Formats: sequence, structure tokens, C-alpha cells
Amino acid sequence: MAEPAAPPAPPAGGYVFKPHERPLMPGSPASPDHPLRRQIFYLLIGLYLAIVGGFQNGLLIANLTAMQGHLDLTPVDAGWVTVAYNMTNACMSILLYKSRQQFGIQRFVRAVMIALLIANFVQLFDAGYRMELVARGVSGIAASGLSTLAAFYMMQGLPQKLRIAGFLLAIGLTQVAVPLARAMSPLLLADGDIANLFVFQFALSLVAVGLVNILHLPPGETMRSFEKLDLVTFPMLAVGVGLLCAFLVQGRIQWWSTPWLGGALAAAVVLIGFAFLIEHYRANPMLQTRWMGSRDLVKFALTGALVRVLTSEQNFGATGLLSTVGLVNDQLVTYYVVLTAATLLGALLAIARLDPTDLRRPTLVSLGVIAVGAWLDTHSGLRTGPVNLYFSQAAIAFAAVYFMGPMLMEGLLRALTKGPSYLVSFVGVFSLSQTLGGLAGVAALSAFHTLRTKAHLMTLGQTLATTNPDLARGIETIAAGLTGSISDPALRSATAASQVVREAAREATILAFNDVFFVIGSLAGIAFLIMLARWVYDRRRGHNPLAAELEALQKMRAANL
Repeated sequence: MAEPAAPPAPPAGGYVFKPHERPLMPGSPASPDHPLRRQIFYLLIGLYLAIVGGFQNGLLIANLTAMQGHLDLTPVDAGWVTVAYNMTNACMSILLYKSRQQFGIQRFVRAVMIALLIANFVQLFDAGYRMELVARGVSGIAASGLSTLAAFYMMQGLPQKLRIAGFLLAIGLTQVAVPLARAMSPLLLADGDIANLFVFQFALSLVAVGLVNILHLPPGETMRSFEKLDLVTFPMLAVGVGLLCAFLVQGRIQWWSTPWLGGALAAAVVLIGFAFLIEHYRANPMLQTRWMGSRDLVKFALTGALVRVLTSEQNFGATGLLSTVGLVNDQLVTYYVVLTAATLLGALLAIARLDPTDLRRPTLVSLGVIAVGAWLDTHSGLRTGPVNLYFSQAAIAFAAVYFMGPMLMEGLLRALTKGPSYLVSFVGVFSLSQTLGGLAGVAALSAFHTLRTKAHLMTLGQTLATTNPDLARGIETIAAGLTGSISDPALRSATAASQVVREAAREATILAFNDVFFVIGSLAGIAFLIMLARWVYDRRRGHNPLAAELEALQKMRAANL
């Protein structure tokens, strides 16, 4: 039987915290009373770190096509770049959490900053595809640490009673960085040189390193966190999650019937299953599998994954639609500025309206907003432009982040009242549900869109028969317009016919996107009705699902004071 965890050790220097200054848990910084000026600087640094952390993924998503052309990558190669980032970002939060507990907050800060510098430094030399994979993998680690670091800095910059708002705001601002990166990218690539992007990222990382070294986080307490068996279970879990990410990303690129994808999925299930089996029977587990398998936490994870699946309509559906009608990033700057503003509004309103006694309402509102936004887009056509999507996509961007703060609050309440050892399980559940939910959403929508595009092409193909008089007249009209550039009548007719076929393919693609919007709207509507019924039932009974957790948290606060 493993030995129980050692009690927290005091910080370096032997400083003894006052009761109200003590860290919330080992691995977190203390909460001393700062002067106002220092609080402001903590807050500003936290804001900056949150944006930089979000840019690690946002700039990759926004410029993946440009990077693909610059490095001469196939779509499969570009998919592996996405896999490299997500596989490390999804599970490294677990390792980083335990590292903070074992080695302290200052070593954690140094490790995150080193990872950030390495990720962005190696890209400056244009070292090719393999080095890009390494850089993206390290970037996923850095982004995972930066979101936590931003939360710590923002919590130091706010009064005691508002520090939970700082944590939630840091997570929300990380999401704001994704559309902001899309809005800024055309400016960075105005001269067509992707090296500007790498220089910009490296400059951001240098400023981040300077800021955290100018103003350190307060010290914290440490405890013995790692055990030898962690060296077995974590690699199994990480490799399993990596294979699952590869399956979800490459499945939609190479299609699901590719033989090796089945092997990757089977290996992922086996590895993750064995890791959880070992954790289940450990005396001092890294992951509290019994708690993770409880009804409340399973519902929490499924809800978070569902909302992430539904909001992937924005990254796949709306973006794909605008690309199909011929728009490029340079023409979408205003569109992404609107999405950035909506995302920021969602993050701020989620905090302003946070009610610990009713944490389910924001998720309910988000589902309703997603349903309405998706249904509004079901009438898109060849003439649809960004201005036609401002309202619907801004609503979905708002909903994508509005639910996250209350959801995080619910998970934190459930974990905190169980004890520090349960927080690593919550971190794992939340990270995996968000990352895998997003990848699964894009994968499922992509597969559905491909099938519906083929179905619409078959339907439209029936109208493209040469005996159709309307089609013949249309081809003749197009051919007549080509007289000035093509002298051969046969070649003019062939060119006109190929244009008609291309337009039919575009129309089929857009009709398939409308089907995607309809499915997303329907799923969100059904989820909204189910959750609404449960919410109304609890409200009428005066029942708060988190009443026990809130009471336990109040007792913990009273004991610390």
C-alpha cells in the first residue's frame, strides 16, 4: 500500500502565512494583501498572459492554410500539426498541476516560460515540417500552463471576494484570443511573408518572460505529489489521448475507412482503459476514477463536451461556408472583430451574472442561443456574405464562452469540497472534455457534410442532363461571354460546361452546410428542452444541485478565517 501524501511544506525562506493569506491548496500561490499599484500590475500581466496563451492555438488555426503552403504540406501533414498541439494541450494540465504541487509555483513558472520560448524560438529558423511538429507539441504544453498562470496573476490583482472572477476571466480571455488571432492575421501576412507570424509570436513570448520575471507570484506551499506509479499511468493516458486526437483529426482528412485509424482507435481505448484501471485500484491515485465515474461528474463532462461539439459549428460550418463562396481572411477582418467582441461580452457577462445558487442557467441560455443562431444560418446561399452572419455567429461566439465560467465554477465546487487530490481529476475531465469535444465536433460535422454534399450533387446531377433546355441555354450564354478570350467554339462550350459543373458543386457544398446548421440547431434545441425541463423541476422544488458543495465551501472558508 502506498504511503499517504505528505503534509504541505512551507515555502522557501520559511515565511509563515497569515490565515487569510494561505494558498487555497498546495501548488497555488499565497494571497497576501497587495498595495493597489501592485494589484493593477498583477491584473494587467494576467490579461496579457491570457491573450498570449490563447494565441498559441488561435494563430495556428487562423494561419494553418498559409503554413501548409509555406512548408509545402499535404492536408494530411497539416492535420498532424493540429494533432501535435492538441495531444499535448489535452493532457499536460494534469502533469503541470502535480508539478506545481511537488516543485512549487516558481519552478512551474520557469518551466512554462521555457516551453513558451522554445516553441516560438525554433519556428524563427524555418527548420521544416518535423521541427514544426515539435514546436506545436511544445506550444500545446505552454498554452496549458499559460492559462493557469494567467488565472493566478489575475487572482492576485483582485480583492479576495472577487478572485474567483479573476480565474474565470482568464479562461474566458483565452477563448477571446482565437477570433482575435483571425482578425489580426491578415495584417501580419500583408506582404505574404509567414515569417512575420513567427517573429510576432516570439516577441509576445519575450515580453511574457520579462513580465513574469519583473513581478513574481507570491510563494506557495508544496507537498509530495508524484509517485512511481504515475510514471506508468500518465504515459499510457497521454499516448492514448494522442492516438484519439489523431483518429479524430486524420479521420476527417483521410476518411474513416482508412485501416490504420481503426488500429489507432483500438489502441487508444486500450491504453486509456488500462490507465484508468490502474488508477481505480491505487491506494493514492492520480485520478479519482470513482468520483470521475459518478453521475454528477459524468453529466458535467458530457454537458461540457456537448456544448463544445455544438459550438464547433462556428469553426467548421460558418468558416467553411464563407470559404466556399470565395472569401479569404483579408475580407473577413470585420467579421472576426465582431466575433471577438461577442466572445469578450460572453466572458464578461458570465462573470457579472455568476450566481452560485443557479449555475445551470447559463448553460441553458447558451444552448438556446446556439439553437437560434444555427437555425438562422440554414438559408445560406451563394450570395451569403459576412454581413449576413454577423448576428447569428456573434450569438454562437457569445454562447461558446458564456457557459464556460459557470461550468468551471460547478466543477471547482465539486472538486474543492472533496479535497485537493480531486482537483487534478477535475482538471483532467475539463481539459479532455473541451479538447476532445471540439475535435469530435469538427470530425462529426465534417463527415456529415461530406455525405450530404454527395447527396446534393446526385440530386443536382439529374438536372445537368444535356437534354435539359434551360441548361443548354445557360451554357450557350456563358460560352458567348467567352468569345473575346477563346476563339475555338468547341473549347468555349467545354469551358462553359465545366463552369456550370463547378457552380453545381459549390451549390451542393453550400446546401450541405445548411444541413449542418439545421442539425446543430436541432441538437441544441433538444438539449435546451431537456435541460429546461430539469431546471424548472429543480426551481419549483427549491432544490439547488450544488447546495451541499456550497455549504461545505462556506465551512472551509470559516475554518481558514
